[in-house]
Amino acid sequence: QSGARINISEGNCPERIVTITGPTDAIFKAFAMIAYKFEEDITNSMSNSTATSKPPVTLRLVVPASQCGSLIGKGGSKIKEIRESTGAQVQVAGDMLPNSTERAVTISGTPDAIIQCVKQICVVMLESPPKGATIPYRPKPASTPVIFAGGQAYTIQGQYAIPHPDQLTKLHQLAMQQTPFTPLGQTTPAFPAFAVLTVVGKQRSSTALPLQAITIFPCICPGLDASPPASTHELTIPNDLIGCIIGRQGTKINEIRQMSGAQIKIANATEGSSERQITITGTPANISLAQYLINAR
Repeated sequence: QSGARINISEGNCPERIVTITGPTDAIFKAFAMIAYKFEEDITNSMSNSTATSKPPVTLRLVVPASQCGSLIGKGGSKIKEIRESTGAQVQVAGDMLPNSTERAVTISGTPDAIIQCVKQICVVMLESPPKGATIPYRPKPASTPVIFAGGQAYTIQGQYAIPHPDQLTKLHQLAMQQTPFTPLGQTTPAFPAFAVLTVVGKQRSSTALPLQAITIFPCICPGLDASPPASTHELTIPNDLIGCIIGRQGTKINEIRQMSGAQIKIANATEGSSERQITITGTPANISLAQYLINAR
């Protein structure tokens, strides 16, 4: 009805991006319909609620960071003008969205205020095109617990364990195949201390396993303690690759720490050296998985 092109991003994320493209008028109509739809949802949810005041409609826009300066204006003059002329609340996030060069602009108010506000933002964006390349924000899928059974990875969804995409199953199999490092002074290598999952009972469908049917047993290997002694392994990584292992504000290295269960320390850069030292501490299985994840990055 609006004449705009509308694209909605993948659905397995806690938030999705709706991209509206077209002439300003078409975008304006599409946003008007979205804002009224949101208000309808608020009205419907209030009929079952004890709240007396109606909350405003809130939209989060994703705007290239290079255009945010024009939107804010000198000393905040433009954003103040938009707030005063439309009656909508407008806030521009200080930080960029993860792994992108875009920022979130939150607009809230009545549908009419939001529609006027979006129109003014479109005018600013037309007058000040983005500078340089824009790395678009892509929401990450919701992180759900992953369990392994019979060589297959499953994620928890409600009361069922749903088979997970192949890459996680492959990662698990790879980690299980990795030869664990023998701690110094030990002659027999320790075995990975992964939990072994045994599935009992009948499957209710060809793919999903009911959660009640999954029991967890710790992996106890003959002649060995359930948790092998911790050991340390060191890696050297070229300086120019360290950034992709650490990730923005340490997100990637924290992910590797969580997934592997190992302690990972990255030495500070030393003058004149083109490499950085990484020290991994944990059980041999933790170390194997951490090393695999670092190499994969």
